[in-house]
Amino acid sequence: MSALSALPFLRPVHLRSPRSSPGGQRRHTLPASEFRCLSPEDAVSVFEIEREAFISVSGDCPLHLDEIRHFLNLCPELSLGWFEEGRLVAFIIGSLWDQERLSQAALTLHTPQGSAVHIHVLAVHRTVRQQGKGSILMWRYLQHLRCLPFARRALLMCEDFLVPFYQKCGFEALGPCQVTVGDLAFVEMQHAVRGHAFMRRNSGC
Repeated sequence: MSALSALPFLRPVHLRSPRSSPGGQRRHTLPASEFRCLSPEDAVSVFEIEREAFISVSGDCPLHLDEIRHFLNLCPELSLGWFEEGRLVAFIIGSLWDQERLSQAALTLHTPQGSAVHIHVLAVHRTVRQQGKGSILMWRYLQHLRCLPFARRALLMCEDFLVPFYQKCGFEALGPCQVTVGDLAFVEMQHAVRGHAFMRRNSGC
């Protein structure tokens, strides 16, 4: 069994297909769902969702296709995708960082000795937005990080209007981020990842 498949929060969650009720009526159920780490083969699907989500708002993407492939080759265990009936509907991509705060270099680097997980991007397919999938996926991702012994903190940068969303996910604002992209300025946010021993007692890691 691989280390990733042993993590309880990454085991596939499959919802059963509709069955006939005693009266002959077919009961409606949700599509089969699966959460798993992404692979380089998922890069194009990831980029298509990201491009639609970000270009219309800011004119650019946090990660370009070659950068997505770069991170999914180096640290696939720091990504998480939500698939419904085999189709990617939402994802998170992260990498390791070894400084207290994010800097411009954090946009492209993965530092294996780091203990902070830099969350580069969270995006949801346009057809399933406004359904709470972003917050659910972030919760699953943070649970996954708590099963990784090297992860101590999660860091991200976002625009002001997204701060309330990430606060609801348990992040705290650290103040203005040193990183700028064009004319855009960001708030840096942090989420503490609890100790490994705590998670062994409480989540089966």
